[in-house]
Amino acid sequence: MKEKEKSIKISKSVKFTILAIILIAIFCVAITPITFQNDTYYTIKVGEHIAQYGIDGKDPFSWHEDLAYTYPHWGYDLVTYFIYHAFGFTGIYVTTCILSIILGISLYCVNTKLAKNQLFSFFITIGVMYVLRGYIAARAQLVTFILFILTIYFIEKFIETQKKRYAVGLIAIPIAIANLHVAVFPFYFVLYLPYIAEYLLAWLGEIVIYRKREKFFLQLKINHYMKKPGKEEKVKELKQKQVELEAKIDKIKIKRTKELKNPYKIQLTKNPAIKWLIVVMIICVLTGFLTPLGTTPYTYLIKTMQGNTPQNINEHLPMTLAGESDALCIIIIFLAILTFTKTKIRLCDLFMIGGLCYLMLSSRRQISMFVIVGSVILNRLLVNLIEIYTTEKAKDKLPNVIGSIITILIVFVLSYYMAKDKWNAQYIDESTYPTKASDFIIENIDLGTARFYNEYNYGSYLLFRGIPVFIDSRADLYAPEFSGKEEDIFSDFIDTSSIGKFYGDIFEKYNITHIITYENSKMNMLITKTKEARYKQLYQDDYFVVYELVK
Repeated sequence: MKEKEKSIKISKSVKFTILAIILIAIFCVAITPITFQNDTYYTIKVGEHIAQYGIDGKDPFSWHEDLAYTYPHWGYDLVTYFIYHAFGFTGIYVTTCILSIILGISLYCVNTKLAKNQLFSFFITIGVMYVLRGYIAARAQLVTFILFILTIYFIEKFIETQKKRYAVGLIAIPIAIANLHVAVFPFYFVLYLPYIAEYLLAWLGEIVIYRKREKFFLQLKINHYMKKPGKEEKVKELKQKQVELEAKIDKIKIKRTKELKNPYKIQLTKNPAIKWLIVVMIICVLTGFLTPLGTTPYTYLIKTMQGNTPQNINEHLPMTLAGESDALCIIIIFLAILTFTKTKIRLCDLFMIGGLCYLMLSSRRQISMFVIVGSVILNRLLVNLIEIYTTEKAKDKLPNVIGSIITILIVFVLSYYMAKDKWNAQYIDESTYPTKASDFIIENIDLGTARFYNEYNYGSYLLFRGIPVFIDSRADLYAPEFSGKEEDIFSDFIDTSSIGKFYGDIFEKYNITHIITYENSKMNMLITKTKEARYKQLYQDDYFVVYELVK
């Protein structure tokens, strides 16, 4: 009878997993945007350049001469170009959908494996993908999201089983990151720190609580006096102290063992497997050399933080909770569970969620990692909550037929809501990118001699069309920390676009011959108002205007 019940339970679990994967795939496609972001355009062009000329360390797309370029996600760029070359924009869109689905399924599977609850894992996965909807794009970060959730799985399973295959996975991931998205290479090691910190605190705690230091020096004294004649009484006295100390320590161990088994709130564990995890991490540090980019994995983030690009790019700016309701809700859920229930949290999980919360508040782009990694911790807390307040049978219960139908309807309604605005979307948004203006420029302006001033948000599209640019969304390229130039091109652009400096001075500094700008930009409004004769309008549509500077 028990075997039959077990077989039915397994069959039900498999059916729910299949249903969950199908529904997650549908939802992931629904949230994947059809319209591409600016990074996609330079990704294609950089990949094409690598395919033709290799990694030459120089930027070929700006008219600024001899800009040094590190090709920080060369592997992803190359693959994206091959997909575009074979299947066009449709191929890139389909690939983005596939990667989105892989991310969703990875989140579900990792949560299921680690938290042991399929139902919670499903709904948490849907919630995470909803929060990540703004990060789903044809960019290298989508691949690294998948790699980071797998990193958490491999770390957890390696600590649990110490099997070599998980160590191999942990070593392979940073190699992939160093070649696909080098900017996040250092973040990979951040995921190890909470586990190591818990181990070190447990180790230090044992030294103090179990009086290991006192034991060590007492044994040294015994050894010292045993070598000296006439000190038998002293040795006997010290040995008696040793026996008394051991008895006290044994009582402390019994008491502490009980406390560790049932802590008030925080679970502290000294797992001996962490020592091997540290060894794996040290090996992983060296994998940054397994890339054609030299030492870039170790220097890229440092150079980026030294520059001014993080202070001027929206996704790098500090997060305000009032403006990020999704993140605020997640933080409130964590606080509510930990404050008002008997749920316990592992110390490494507390370190992890606290550290990711700090990173998220420091840079809004880290919301993605807070949500992805935090999903596993939240799932674990919810399962612990169920174990405390319900029966074991209720914890493992999967939805029946009616529950499954309701779940399907919920996901379909959400998917419809997320996809309805995309039905008429195009791969290229003509209000954001100068499609018609680029046609005019290519047909009527000598690109060999022209020096265009353009704005950051559509520079990638211009270089995609073969028009040399003043700047594009590869922001670090235009900062002196990376470019090898004394001029801070990025700062000059920021000052010009915000009218912090007179644009005419910047045009003279860089010998600008042509300007392409948004029709409603501050610069165009000033040029239109002043009606300076030196700005000869060549082209205008509903969104963009092109000028020639008459000397």
